[in-house]
Amino acid sequence: MEFLPISWRLQGKQALLVGGGEVALRKGRLLHRSGALLRVVAPDVCAELRHIVAEGTGQLVERSFEAADLAGAAMVVCATDDSALNARIAELATQQNIPVNVVDNPALGDFIFPAIVDRSPVLISISSSGASPVLARKLRSQIESSLPARWGRLADLMAKFRQPLKQKLDNVGARRLFWEQTLDSPVVEKVLAGKDSEAESMLAEAIASADSEQLSQGEVYLVGAGPGDPDLLTFRALRLLQKADVVLYDRLVGKGIVDLARRDAELVYVGKARDKHALPQDNINELLVHYAKQGKKVCRLKGGDPFIFGRGGEEIDLIVQQGINFQVVPGITAASGCAAYGGIPLTHRDHAQSVRFVTGHRKDGTVTLDWEHLVSETETVVFYMGLVGLRQICQQLMAHGRKGDTPIALVSRGTTNLQEVITGTLDSLPDEIEGREIHAPTLIIVGSVVSLHPKFEWFR
Repeated sequence: MEFLPISWRLQGKQALLVGGGEVALRKGRLLHRSGALLRVVAPDVCAELRHIVAEGTGQLVERSFEAADLAGAAMVVCATDDSALNARIAELATQQNIPVNVVDNPALGDFIFPAIVDRSPVLISISSSGASPVLARKLRSQIESSLPARWGRLADLMAKFRQPLKQKLDNVGARRLFWEQTLDSPVVEKVLAGKDSEAESMLAEAIASADSEQLSQGEVYLVGAGPGDPDLLTFRALRLLQKADVVLYDRLVGKGIVDLARRDAELVYVGKARDKHALPQDNINELLVHYAKQGKKVCRLKGGDPFIFGRGGEEIDLIVQQGINFQVVPGITAASGCAAYGGIPLTHRDHAQSVRFVTGHRKDGTVTLDWEHLVSETETVVFYMGLVGLRQICQQLMAHGRKGDTPIALVSRGTTNLQEVITGTLDSLPDEIEGREIHAPTLIIVGSVVSLHPKFEWFR
């Protein structure tokens, strides 16, 4: 991040605003709403800005800026139409370690003003890091239109009951889960409908019946993270990921997806590469049980779908034996995601009437498959984890009847902005990629449908 988004308490602190025109007025309105003591310095000051200063018991200095004006300022905003003067003020402020903002020139300052959605005490700030204020305002307008005004009232109601809940539940994790459940309950609809007294009664009753032991029970979420693109997560996957206290993930899960976890969640890397395990599978299974028995909500992120070559069944087995609650969230499997982003329809009535998913890497490291059932010309075959055995796969398919000119595609890092689709034929592709650096994860698609890739390719 180029800028760290923070919420800054300015009540009672002096904010120096240099400038008195329209640009300065926009900043003055925000600073006034924040409760800052506004000190405006400018030879000419517009009427509304004068009124704001007077209303907030600030100070109006109608002259050109002087270095002494910086004394006592907690922050400085340069909003004149003189770029040289703005730069000089910024330099002086920096020398005195006073945070400074230079309107329309973020490179000279320490902070910028975000676009704000105000549902006080709930505030949403949107920033483009100064790259495009118009884009930030556009996003703000979209959020404004979809966020009810009474969300602030809901926050006030929750604040009112924080102490009563703390007295009832001494476990911080149980209290967090209580509030999460509250936000999915009818209490929210009562507040948004303006029925505050009913909402208060319902919340008071829920706190009275809250059970710390029940709320503190551990649970495991086996979540399919999809093939790589964070936009392919399901709503349920995202909700449970952001609910989890602990997140276990491996190298098949993109960083953009892991970043969606709660900031205070414990992130545990259990990455596995072929024959090189950061943690053996049994240890991962035991970790899930270990954290769940501590009363934590544990999310196991699995690339693709957890029940399609994801060892999800192995991980759930021990959880079931231990009597731990769990949920399984299906994900878009790599075959569907990579084929779609590669412009390769797995079935097309002119090319294939069925599709078969096969693992190209057995538990013992071999590539021993039922080859004679993988050679139908009307079937698409998708090989997971087949990069190392690609040459053997092509040879075996041809040896059992598949033609050497059968189209084949190798998809590397599918659905991400690093996606690469390499196409060829069974008798040519292994030689074509010999010596090339191919990045995992990869997927192999064999069949006539691959010939549609040049026509249907859309994602680059």
